Amino acid sequence: MEKIAVISDIHGNIPALESVLVDIDSRNIKRIICLGDLVGKGPQSSMAIEMIQKHCESVIRGNWDDFFPKPQESHTIKWHQNQLTKNQMNYLKELPFSVEFMMSGKLVRMFHASPRSVYERIQPWDSLDRRLRMFENTESTENIAGKREPDVVCYGDVHNAFHQNIKGKTLCNVGSVGNPLDITQASYAILEGEYNQLEKGVFSIQLVRVPYNIELSIQLAREAKMPELEEYIQELTTAKYRGLKK
Repeated sequence: MEKIAVISDIHGNIPALESVLVDIDSRNIKRIICLGDLVGKGPQSSMAIEMIQKHCESVIRGNWDDFFPKPQESHTIKWHQNQLTKNQMNYLKELPFSVEFMMSGKLVRMFHASPRSVYERIQPWDSLDRRLRMFENTESTENIAGKREPDVVCYGDVHNAFHQNIKGKTLCNVGSVGNPLDITQASYAILEGEYNQLEKGVFSIQLVRVPYNIELSIQLAREAKMPELEEYIQELTTAKYRGLKK
């Protein structure tokens, strides 16, 4: 059987990404898929893109990757934009919406946020109907099996790792590498099964948490004089989203 590592939401946090890649390598996993949001929040978006390009077989577009190359009014976003080259901006523009494949007889689909948009946010506590809609085919998804809907959906976006079985289907959020908002450890998922096999076989999903040097991530942001530093520190050290009301 083959193992596939699925990472997401790097957000320019290189110490977290390096720790996750070391863990993936220690498991001898060769195939890595990234579910987007390479940039922003952390200070090293440019290096994050370089490392993802080097290590990942497939990379799809997140909401930050989508709006990042477009003109922005926010001083903070402009600061992050200025860290990228023109070629890196073009790379973000060209990222695909989703990726699909068969594994142990299951149709697996991966996107950043939902099958409809990189901006539609679905949480594990949302209604059953909203979560079931994560398995819909849309004009944006690849639909490699025609009208057949996926058996397994993996996504990122909410920075909140979970795994649910819903009416015979599997919904998995792989969490965030660089900006986790559930516990203060980097998160990713491992899928194990027979890649590209149409017949039913053994299949599993494992959620992995990886400690990393949070103080180094904060030091790098401070040395770069990154805007919204205190908000960033809060998220890394408490796993609490800066937008939550006290």
